[in-house]
Amino acid sequence: MAALMTRTGERQAALAAGLGLSQAQVSRKQGGAAHWSLEDVDRLATHYGLPVLDLLAGPTHAVGVLHGAVPALQDRVLGTLAVPPVRLPAPAPVAQPASMPPVPVGACVLCGQPAHDEVDGFPQHLTAEECAAALPADQLPLVAEDQALPLAPEPVTLAAVVPAAPAPVAAPPEPPAAAPAPAQPRRTAPTYASGSLVEQITGRVQDVISEHGGDVDAAQAALIKAAIPDVMALMKSSRVGGRYEHSEFPPTAEILHKKSQKGADEIWEGRPKWRNAALFTAAKKGAQIDVTALDMNAAYLSALKCWLPIGQLREDTSGVHDRRKAGVHLITPPGWDHADLPNPLGARQEPGELWVTESTLRQLLDCARQGLADAPVIHRSLVSGATEGLLEKMRRALAEVRKDALAEGDEITVAYVKAMYSKFVSTIGESSANRDIRRPDWMHIIRSKAFANLWMKAHKAHGAGLEIVEISGTDELHIVGDWRKVFSEGRDLNQVKVKNTYTLGGKR
Repeated sequence: MAALMTRTGERQAALAAGLGLSQAQVSRKQGGAAHWSLEDVDRLATHYGLPVLDLLAGPTHAVGVLHGAVPALQDRVLGTLAVPPVRLPAPAPVAQPASMPPVPVGACVLCGQPAHDEVDGFPQHLTAEECAAALPADQLPLVAEDQALPLAPEPVTLAAVVPAAPAPVAAPPEPPAAAPAPAQPRRTAPTYASGSLVEQITGRVQDVISEHGGDVDAAQAALIKAAIPDVMALMKSSRVGGRYEHSEFPPTAEILHKKSQKGADEIWEGRPKWRNAALFTAAKKGAQIDVTALDMNAAYLSALKCWLPIGQLREDTSGVHDRRKAGVHLITPPGWDHADLPNPLGARQEPGELWVTESTLRQLLDCARQGLADAPVIHRSLVSGATEGLLEKMRRALAEVRKDALAEGDEITVAYVKAMYSKFVSTIGESSANRDIRRPDWMHIIRSKAFANLWMKAHKAHGAGLEIVEISGTDELHIVGDWRKVFSEGRDLNQVKVKNTYTLGGKR
């Protein structure tokens, strides 16, 4: 890369602008702190006008082609071409001092094998080849045959990769000086900032409305139908320039597999279903209790901010929770002795061990820190390096578009945004409707985060002196008392709206 910049006289800032990256990202990639992805290499080839690269051999090989240190695919297949390609001088080898073998810094968050590099504090191999080389031979074919791996190239023919040598033709006459041939504009990769994610959503709505001649109902139906591919494209846009790569089709642990096509796996999400027995008993004895049923706005959209594992889940039997990791956990839950407050574990009646998600475990541990219950006993965990911000750019863009649409009375955009985030959560598991990603662990973690958020609202109301009557579903909280001193009314994410009012003991 340095040789290319030296030859062209291009500065790092100009290169970053041409590639659609920040100067800091280019600096880190050049310095080896981050790796060049296949998309980066494609952008480099386009930016410098270089011939076709052997992208199928991987990013490291392609960067070698850019440096001139590795022969391109057409040279290996056809031998010496009629017009030899221009080769940049390979960087001079640097003598390595004799030293002890490098010590691994930890398990790679993508493949789980020992890695010698860190990316933003996470142990990680810098290339896909390093991950493949680190895996034992018996672990390479772990993905199910029906999983469409995004990194597996389609079979290609030489005709599709190697351009045919052009037949010699007579040189065309030079154009007149007064009418020079127009210069071809250089294609540059798109840049996605937070603002452009918003424009990606709103622009899509306007395009579909135009396609349907202003028919709002037809446009809304079309947008909802296309919500899954649209939200996956939005997610990919939000990850451009991200500090690390996540695994989209890691091998799935057995406990995360459905037992049948319409069955469930072994994960307990902690869905709440609770009623205050004392209040219902009082109502049966003649008490009249005025209740307000509150609805939490966009519960799954808020739940996108949660701790998600980046790579393949690996077993941990230490029994200790590492807050830098996330996944699913086999626990023995603690007892719950609060008759006027729902159990954060949900409506589970069976005693004994069960598998819970990262969101549920963190909620139980927080309750233990507050003295509400004992800490759960962790028997076994399947975890990976994690982050709370993996979906944050996408979440913020969807929230901003939703807020503006509500202010403008644009219900078609509100419905489109709701379809995107709700279908994202419901199809990223084992759904045939989404072929871009398969992360049932993410699906369970996000859903249980929505349930944990609802429980925290109930706990907040209880702490303010309100009585909890009922908590159910993903977003329903029934309470007695002046709820407006605790919650703000409205349709924004940090607000609640009234779903119903009724009298317990009277007609509901």
